[in-house]
Amino acid sequence: MNTFSMSGNLSRRTFLQVSAAGVVTASSLGAAGRAFADPYPKFTWISPRGTLEVLDDYPYWIGKKMGYFDDLGIETDMQPGPSDGTATVKFVDVGQADMGFPSPGVFSFALENDMKLKSAFHMGAKDTFSLAFRKGEGTNDLKTLEGKTILLGSAAWQAIVDPMLAVQGVDVTKINYVEAGWPTWATALKAGQGDAALGWEGLRAEWIGTGLDFEYWLGVQKSPLFANTFVVRAADLEDPDKKAFLDRYLRAWAMGMEFGYQNPRAAVEAVFEEFPTLASNIGPELGVTSILQQINVFRGDMDKRAGWGDHDMAAWQLFFDEIYKLKQITKEVKAEDVCSNDCIAAANDFDHDKVKADADGYELSDEFAAIDVEAVRSGLYDQAVPG
Repeated sequence: MNTFSMSGNLSRRTFLQVSAAGVVTASSLGAAGRAFADPYPKFTWISPRGTLEVLDDYPYWIGKKMGYFDDLGIETDMQPGPSDGTATVKFVDVGQADMGFPSPGVFSFALENDMKLKSAFHMGAKDTFSLAFRKGEGTNDLKTLEGKTILLGSAAWQAIVDPMLAVQGVDVTKINYVEAGWPTWATALKAGQGDAALGWEGLRAEWIGTGLDFEYWLGVQKSPLFANTFVVRAADLEDPDKKAFLDRYLRAWAMGMEFGYQNPRAAVEAVFEEFPTLASNIGPELGVTSILQQINVFRGDMDKRAGWGDHDMAAWQLFFDEIYKLKQITKEVKAEDVCSNDCIAAANDFDHDKVKADADGYELSDEFAAIDVEAVRSGLYDQAVPG
C-alpha cells in the first residue's frame, strides 16, 4: 500500500511543525528543497483531509489495482497529509509533495499567499459541499443561517463555506464558525453544539455508517460552484519532461474515473481491499452510495466538458470574482492564469473501450454483485432537506 512514511525527509516532528505553521517555507523543512530527478524521483499526491481511508480517491485505487499506473511506468505515492486544511497546498509549494487536492477556497488561499501553483485537473465539476443539519432542523433558505453557528473540522474550511453561502445571498459576516476538530465536527453537530456543519458528497454516506444521520442542503443540487481540484507547481507545467509525466499520471486517474463510472461496485471493492477498516465501518451498500454521490460530482455535465478534469473557465471566474468581493483574496484573479487545461487532451487519450471491457469483465464478490446500483442511485438525494 502506498501510504505516508515517517522516514526520510519528513519526520513526525517536522510533520507537526508544518501542520501548525502558517505558510510553510523550505527552511522549515530542513534540507528539503525543490531538486528533482528527471522528471521526479517519485510522484507524491497529498490528501486535503488527513486520511486516505475514504472512498474519495477511488480512481487511484482502482487504477492501481488494474495496473493503469504501472502500465504507464509511474512510481506513485499517496500521503494522507495533516488535517490542517491548507497543508495540501503548502506541501506542494515547498516540494514535499507534487500534487495536492485542495478545495477551491484553499486553492485561493495558496494564490493569496503567492504560492506559484496551478490547477491542472479539475476533479470536482459540481459542488460537492453541503450543509448538514439535525433532522427536522434543516433549511433551503440559507439566509436563515445568519446569526447562527456552522461547525467545521478545520478553520481553513471557512474558505469553502463563505463563497458557497455568499452566492446564495447570505451575509457571511453574520455567520459564527466554530472549529470543532477532525473528525469530531459531525459528532459535535449531533450533540447540539452548532446549527449546521460542513459536509460533502461521499462523506454523508460514510457518516450514516457511523450513526450520523442528518438532513442536508446539497450543493450538488443547488450551488453554481464546484469542488476540489488537482494542483501542481506552475513551473512543472512549463517543464516539458514534467508536463509529459503529468499527462501520463493524470491519464491513469482519468482511466480510474472512467472505470468507476462504468462499474462503481468494483471501484468500491478496490478501496475496501486497501482499507478493511473502512469496509467494516460502512459496508458495501453505503460504499456504493458514497461512490455514486462522488461520481456525479466528478463527471458534472460531461456533454459540455472536454473530458475528465476539464476546467469550466466561466465557472472558475465566477468563483474568483465572488471571493474577491468577499475579500477572501485581495487581488483579482483571472481563471485562465491559474487554471490550465493543457493536460486534459492527453489525460483523456486512452482506450475507452479497453477500460469499459475491464470494468464489464471485473468479477464482483457475491456481496457486491447483490447490490442493485440503479436502486441505490434512485435514492442518492433522499437526505435532502424537504421542500
